[in-house]
Amino acid sequence: MNKPLKCVIVDDEPPAIRLVENYIKKVSSLELVYSTTKPLEAVAYMERYDFDLIFLDIQMPHLTGIQLSKILRQNIKVIFTTAYPEFAVESYRLNATDYLLKPFDFERFYQAVKKAELSQLMAEGEEIKDYVFVKTNSKNSFEKARITDILYIEGLKNYVAIHLTNKQIVTYSTLKAIKESLPSALFVQIHKSYIIAISHIEKTDSISVTVGGADLPLGQSFKAGFFARIRESEL
Repeated sequence: MNKPLKCVIVDDEPPAIRLVENYIKKVSSLELVYSTTKPLEAVAYMERYDFDLIFLDIQMPHLTGIQLSKILRQNIKVIFTTAYPEFAVESYRLNATDYLLKPFDFERFYQAVKKAELSQLMAEGEEIKDYVFVKTNSKNSFEKARITDILYIEGLKNYVAIHLTNKQIVTYSTLKAIKESLPSALFVQIHKSYIIAISHIEKTDSISVTVGGADLPLGQSFKAGFFARIRESEL
């Protein structure tokens, strides 16, 4: 994916639009092309121009976000932004990329964007899956892990521990082999023993990176590459 995702924002609350606009400015892989508080005007825009991703409120006058999403072209990715959790199930039935419950912070926004980017890469024909199967104890035993749920991968001599948002999987493998099976756009190596998911970084300094509440060491030989990736989303 060489070009930024062209983004549209539709929300009847101007402060909500300004927040998403500011978040978009922090991400180099996104480009804001249109925003409006009027869903009917958004429909007119959609009929004339191409874009890739829409941040869409649900409860709006004249036309709800759910209704608007049903008339979008099939290839447009939808991230719903709403204060109402009861619409979550319906949004996923519509194949929404993500569902951001207001108020949401930049970290949660960035996770949703990474899902959209992964979806775009897959649509462009790149050989990227949104999951991996990890071999566990017995010969034919595997566990499925969603890529977006991976926090970090830890090398443990002849084993690798994959730390997910809800569990940990240990497999007989090498860090190098695991790294080669992951989409490089979403992960970065920070130490000879650690690979981390960029979307799950909480904070960092010159000696460590916090991911999923764990403080991981930042190796000297990995610093330049790591901070180059971080600056891609610098404010």
